[in-house]
Amino acid sequence: MPELPEVETTRQGITPHVLGVVVEKVLIRDRRLRWPVSPTLAQHLAGQVITSIDRRAKYLLLNTRVGTVLIHLGMSGSLRILESNEPVLKHDHIDLCLASGKVLRFHDPRRFGCVLWVQGDPTSHPLLAELGPEPLEDSFNTDYIFTRSRKRSVPIKTFIMDGHVVVGVGNIYANEALFAAGIAPKRKAGSVTAAQYQTLVLEIKKVLSRAIAAGGTTLRDFIGSDGKPGYFKQSLLVYGRGEQPCVKCNTSLKEIRLGQRSTVYCPKCQR
Repeated sequence: MPELPEVETTRQGITPHVLGVVVEKVLIRDRRLRWPVSPTLAQHLAGQVITSIDRRAKYLLLNTRVGTVLIHLGMSGSLRILESNEPVLKHDHIDLCLASGKVLRFHDPRRFGCVLWVQGDPTSHPLLAELGPEPLEDSFNTDYIFTRSRKRSVPIKTFIMDGHVVVGVGNIYANEALFAAGIAPKRKAGSVTAAQYQTLVLEIKKVLSRAIAAGGTTLRDFIGSDGKPGYFKQSLLVYGRGEQPCVKCNTSLKEIRLGQRSTVYCPKCQR
């Protein structure tokens, strides 16, 4: 699944081609996504200028004067800028045809994504209203997460992946941040000290920032807006390396299932 860095990479990739451009028409080939494509999308969006492109958690928000296109890439979705005569592939479900002559194309083989039309404040939409702070913003800090963690018995990895606590710390980056901070993924969130949370907050910000700078993580189903994969995968220290030697101490990395997710950690370096 595309994680926050992949979605932010997509936002940055499409912005130069979409910002300030008129959407001349919308072609919808298949409305059957996780939630059906808004029936009024084409009617409301045609003729509108994209005034800004924002991201909230793993959602993209294409804003216009009259409303917002709320997009989630789901498990396998992608957005690409293409020439208008680019052949349509099997899972190319939606085209935003731009006045520039290019097309913003939504491709989603598994159809777990969404493309919705929202009027009014998009942050009040049910999908966004209860989300926690953005991990790269100042509101995500030691005091905040330490206070939220008190008396919490859930594993720390599960805690930092909870979108109500902080958004966008997906499985890959939770593994990497906990390793860098030296915290065992199964440890109870309420037992982690303020000093350890200070380190963890820093490492979450660092690993996400590096991934964004590198263009996201290469996953089987993810390609960037330019059609090229991200390259952060080559920098992963624990994720996908179960039973391989730890890069710090050479101990064999352990791989377990935690919250239905693959979890890799060093039993010596992480306590």
